[in-house]
Amino acid sequence: MSLARPADLSDGELDVCFRLLDETSGDDYRNSSVGWHPAAKKKEMRSPDLRYVLVKDGTGEVKGFTSMMPTFENGEPVVYCYEIHLGPDLRGTGLARQLMGYLGAAAEHIPSVAKVMLTCFASNARARAFYQRLGFAVDAFSPRERRLRGGRVVVPDYVILSRPAARR
Repeated sequence: MSLARPADLSDGELDVCFRLLDETSGDDYRNSSVGWHPAAKKKEMRSPDLRYVLVKDGTGEVKGFTSMMPTFENGEPVVYCYEIHLGPDLRGTGLARQLMGYLGAAAEHIPSVAKVMLTCFASNARARAFYQRLGFAVDAFSPRERRLRGGRVVVPDYVILSRPAARR
C-alpha cells in the first residue's frame, strides 16, 4: 500500500483507479439522478486536496484504492471518503476494512475533525451494510424522502453516512 497525492499518480495508475470505479459503481451512477459523467469524475479524481491509498500487487499494479479529503461539510471539518474500490480478487479479504481504518486514522490525527463521512448509493445494499458494520449511520444532513405537491413521494437515490472520529 502507498499514500499518494493525485499529482503523484501516473496516468496509468489514475486510469486503473477510474476503471475500478466504473466496474464497481458505474452502473449505480448511470442509474442515479447524478448520472455518469466520466470527464467530470476524472477531473474530481485529480483534485489536489485528495489523498489516495493505493493497493498494489507484487508487480506494482494497482488492484484497489481509497481516496479521501479533509474538508468542510455543512460548516464542520470532516474527513470525507470519496471512493473505495477493490478488484474482485481482493473483495472479502478484510482489505476494505483496513482502508476504511486509514480514513479513521486520518480523522483522529486532525484535532478539529469530529467525523468521517461518505456517500453511498441507496441501491448498493452490500456497501451500506459494510459501512454500518464499521459504525457508520445516516448523517443528519443526508437527504430525506420528500412528499411533493400532488402527493408524489421522492426517495433519494443516495445516503450520506458518517461516524464519529475516534480519539486516542
